[in-house]
Amino acid sequence: MVYFQNPENALKRAKEFIEVNKKNDALDTLHEVLRMRRHRQYQHDLHEPIITLYLSLCVELKKGHAAKEGLYQYKILTQNTDINSLEKVIRRFVQTAENRAEEASKEAKASKTDGMDDVDDLDMLYTPESLMLKTVSGEDDQDRADRTVLTPWVKFLWEVYRHVLDILKNNNKVEKLYQDMAQLAFTFCIKYERKTEFRKLSDSVRNHLNLIIKHSHQTNSINLNDPVSLQLHLDTRLYQLDCAIKISLWQEAIKTINDIHSLMLLSKKKPKPQALANYYKKQALVFSKANNRLFEACALMKHYQLVFDQKKTATVQEKQMLASGVLMATLAIPLPASMSENEKYLDLQNSTKDKNMTLASYLDLQHAPTRETLIADIVKHGIPAKVYPELQPLFKILEVDFQPLKLCGLVDTMLNQVEKVHPDLGCYSGDVRKVAVLRLMRQLAQVYDKISISKVVSLIPYIEPLELELLIIEPAKTLDLQLRIDHATQTFIFGSTIQYQREETTSGPTVQQMPSEMFRNQLVMLYNALNKSVDLISPAMKLQAKDALRHDSISVYMKSAKRDQMNMIKRKEMIEHRKEYYENLNTEKERAELQEREKSRREAEKAETKRRDEEEKRRTEERSAREEKHKDKLLKMEKVKKLMEHLGEKPFEGLTEEELLSMEEEELMARGIEHMNKEKGDLKHKMKQVEKKLDYYTRAQRLVEIPLLKDEWEKSQEDDKIWWQEKEAARIEMAIKKREHDITTRKRLLRMKDDKDAFVASIVSQREKQHQEEVEKFEAELAKVREERKEAKKQEILRTLADKRQKEQLAKEAEEKRREKEEDNRKFKEEKMRIDAESRESQLKQEAKIRAVEEKIAQKERERGNRGGDRWDRGGDRGDRDDRRGGDRDRDEGPWRRSGDRNDSPRRDDRGRRDDLRRDDMRRGGDDRGDEPPRERKRLVLQPRTKPTPAPDQRRSEPVGAQREGMGPRSTPEGRDGRGSSASARARGDGEEHDGFTTVTKTKGTYRPPHRRG
Repeated sequence: MVYFQNPENALKRAKEFIEVNKKNDALDTLHEVLRMRRHRQYQHDLHEPIITLYLSLCVELKKGHAAKEGLYQYKILTQNTDINSLEKVIRRFVQTAENRAEEASKEAKASKTDGMDDVDDLDMLYTPESLMLKTVSGEDDQDRADRTVLTPWVKFLWEVYRHVLDILKNNNKVEKLYQDMAQLAFTFCIKYERKTEFRKLSDSVRNHLNLIIKHSHQTNSINLNDPVSLQLHLDTRLYQLDCAIKISLWQEAIKTINDIHSLMLLSKKKPKPQALANYYKKQALVFSKANNRLFEACALMKHYQLVFDQKKTATVQEKQMLASGVLMATLAIPLPASMSENEKYLDLQNSTKDKNMTLASYLDLQHAPTRETLIADIVKHGIPAKVYPELQPLFKILEVDFQPLKLCGLVDTMLNQVEKVHPDLGCYSGDVRKVAVLRLMRQLAQVYDKISISKVVSLIPYIEPLELELLIIEPAKTLDLQLRIDHATQTFIFGSTIQYQREETTSGPTVQQMPSEMFRNQLVMLYNALNKSVDLISPAMKLQAKDALRHDSISVYMKSAKRDQMNMIKRKEMIEHRKEYYENLNTEKERAELQEREKSRREAEKAETKRRDEEEKRRTEERSAREEKHKDKLLKMEKVKKLMEHLGEKPFEGLTEEELLSMEEEELMARGIEHMNKEKGDLKHKMKQVEKKLDYYTRAQRLVEIPLLKDEWEKSQEDDKIWWQEKEAARIEMAIKKREHDITTRKRLLRMKDDKDAFVASIVSQREKQHQEEVEKFEAELAKVREERKEAKKQEILRTLADKRQKEQLAKEAEEKRREKEEDNRKFKEEKMRIDAESRESQLKQEAKIRAVEEKIAQKERERGNRGGDRWDRGGDRGDRDDRRGGDRDRDEGPWRRSGDRNDSPRRDDRGRRDDLRRDDMRRGGDDRGDEPPRERKRLVLQPRTKPTPAPDQRRSEPVGAQREGMGPRSTPEGRDGRGSSASARARGDGEEHDGFTTVTKTKGTYRPPHRRG
């Protein structure tokens, strides 16, 4: 049943249910909030308190499945918005469950009612045995469970770990939290010794890893190619391996080693050396518990190599300890290959090889190791010389020296000494002694054909005859030891028949071959001897056979050479084609996965962006509403607080915050005044009672204590007098003793007074003489230093004066040069100003002359116009038509325009009249145009007198005044360049020079104005 309309009301209603001890109803209410879809918009300030209260209720009620459902719904809410809140909630939930389990453990230990030992599996409290017990006895199994204190909480804690791991699996956003929870779960199994739960937990973690590999393309899935993720998984597996060893679950340890090996194969780079060293160390411990000395020695060898190569801070003692462990483990490997009980009685050779290859792959080995390869490795690395001094001769005795009569005695003495000095190596002593026995029997077989059992037992001080027989019977059965036991004569007979022997050569020191080996090789030796005889008798036959064989081989090769070559080429092409095909297939697959992942990521980002925008908008609106509501509440609470400060807090005790806000100010004031009046009356009554009690009590106290105080004062006076007398007597005694000691010391020291005075006088005179010598030496050095300083100062002053004079001379010369330069500049400026003034004056005069001439011409034209008006009228139309052409001609004149101000040129209408006159004259025939000299146009060009005129091929230099108003670059006679204007004019004779200016004249011989014609 739903008791709320929104999450705020649900939280309030749940708290009300808790207050009335209805925790199940409160849990259902909060579960509805988390489950309903309309409340899926996450609000941190609202949903986190809800889930916190929900999980605390689950802990109190021990409802693990309800907690899992709530966490799953909260994960959906916070996975894309606030993942830190999910992590914080889960950690708090697990910590609460652990604390309750710890409290239950302490309570169980205190009451001694722990029933954990009777429960094998927490997931199945009801077993067939419990059901049978229930039918027989009158006591119910539930009564037994109720009687236990720890079991329910341990079961709940186990459910918590399992549910949390299921929720957090294959999510890269909470990957670190998942690994932490897994390690806490393994710690739980160690703490409470839960082996069944440890197996289940290991299977769950292994299944989660398989899910990661299978669903790696999903959104938010863990990427095992990431080094950080892979390192987290490796750390968890190493911790799991450590816990499996502590709890003695060796099968789980082997499975964990397999998991670690698989993770290392997925990694593109090796793990950290520290983690790898810990891995090899744990492997060696697991192989030791499995009594597999071969792979234990391999693991210790790997660990030793890693520490020796990577750990630069390893001490000599640490290296000696590791080298000693490797040597003892290697020497403890049994000479015949060790086999399990099934392998002894069944033919499981292939299975054994596969198992050894699997174990070798765990140690990153390409081939299965053997005792001989490990012996070669430790010799290669010089391990026998790096072990403890007590162990250094052991390797030589067992593997190098041939001394069968002393072998076991030396080994036993050395191992006894090692067990006393290094107890941690004592676990290898029994196996090394057995190896020494088998090594002894092999050496005896090379020397003796037959030997009594009693003699052999006397050579081995630590074994009985029956133990010796049991030890050598298995190697004799597998033909690792060529030996038969004759119980009739109580002897060992060495050697074997040709039907029963092994072709493998044995390791260890040898002096000669066994008779069986020589008999087995007799036919081979006979064959080799006969071949040599044939070669000596007929060497030509051997050459012919070789030639025939060579010819046959060549012919066979030539027949199949081309076919084989083609087959090889086809095979190579097929391999390349397959390789290319699989590469393309993998590339396409990776590309498709990448595109799918990228598409999913973009869609998720787009949806996430949209959701975040909507969420932000909604949060902003809700925040504004809450702020307004909170502001009103704060204003009202401020008024209430002022009243409480004025009246005190006691009148308002027992009232909730909502009740205070619902009451009016007058009601609060009346309540406070009423409480104050009541307190005042109560206080007045109490003060009267206290005053009466204090008066009677004080009077009775004075009556009782007066005689006691008198007695105490008299007693203290007597005690003080006795103490003073004792202290005074002690002081006088000490003063007398000190006086007698001082007199004795004075008499003893008076004998040395003369010697002391003489010694002091000699010391003083010697010190005075030495002081006087040092003073004289110092004064001589001081005078010398003063003279040197005076001379140095004199030289420095002279150098300073010389430098000063030189600087003054240079400054004077620089000043003279500056003045000369300023004078030249001044003269140049004055000359330039004078030339500019003259040029302006000449220009003004020239312009005045030109204006006078133009005025005369205009006057004459006006006079002619008055005389020939009819003619002007007849030609007006053509003049109007030709105005445009006349304007074009004026523009085409180019650089031969008349220089001067454009404002001084004739008006456009006057120019049209002149064109009309010119056309009329041309119709009449202008043969007399050459009688009058052509009109000249002049242009003024400024030419300085002081500078030479540059040559035409030099760089362009604009003359002064060439760019004045009304005269552009086109005004130069040489065209638009303006290069060499005045010089070229003077060279042609077209220019005249007046006061530094050149007048350039250009004559047009084909045209004369009408007023100039005859």
